[in-house]
Amino acid sequence: MAKTISQKIADLKEGVDWFYSEDFRLEDATEKYKSLRALAQEIEQDLAELKNDIEVVSEDFSK
Repeated sequence: MAKTISQKIADLKEGVDWFYSEDFRLEDATEKYKSLRALAQEIEQDLAELKNDIEVVSEDFSK
């Protein structure tokens, strides 16, 4: 089952919080950053698709 945008944002926040936690390890920071960057891009894409869907629905209702 695919995660919702809200779940992905929560995962992103949790990942960012890791950088400020006691679990932070410099050796892991690069990989963690890359993974969070990919997640952020995925969220941006999801939001762009959602925006497009909303615009299509809005257009249908305006006819």
